[in-house]
Amino acid sequence: MSQEESGPPAGESEVLEASQLYRLAWGFYLALGLAAILWIGLRDGTIPLSLFFRHEWWLDLLAGLGAGSALLLLWWGVARVVPLAKELEEHMSELLGSIDVSQAIGLAVMSGFAEELFFRGAVQASWGYLPATLVFAILHSGRERSFRLWTAFALASGLVLGGLVLWCGTLLAAIVAHMLVNGVNLSRIAKRSPSA
Repeated sequence: MSQEESGPPAGESEVLEASQLYRLAWGFYLALGLAAILWIGLRDGTIPLSLFFRHEWWLDLLAGLGAGSALLLLWWGVARVVPLAKELEEHMSELLGSIDVSQAIGLAVMSGFAEELFFRGAVQASWGYLPATLVFAILHSGRERSFRLWTAFALASGLVLGGLVLWCGTLLAAIVAHMLVNGVNLSRIAKRSPSA
């Protein structure tokens, strides 16, 4: 049987699978971002630049970097003392497949922006801080026992990210914090992949 008949060589199917997952994730986050734009637009009539920036934007940038760093320290602390954390990272690595670091960063940028626009810009502004935080946490769940830890971390993160929006009055700090957390964690998981 020829190579063409037997399918792609070993390892290439993993790359195709990762590529498909990457495109699927981008499609999901684009749809989430568009849903947020539609929700906010219907509610407010427009999407003002002030939703993202204020005059003191550099303070929001610093607040986002600080909050993201604090959430990363929280995760690393939990990972040192809670055995489920290693199991969760292994499950996430399996789910992500063989994405590379540049894809991990791309997902972090897109997910951080789209999720904050949706959960904080649309849901929190419409339903309130705690309902948005709870919905955010519930949607970060899975069947495996270790995913309970992901849900708990998403709850803590949602409280911080929603609090940033309340404190700053814009989405910039929350977007920066979310991108930082996802960028560092997804890059670490991508580097663990055997094909990375």
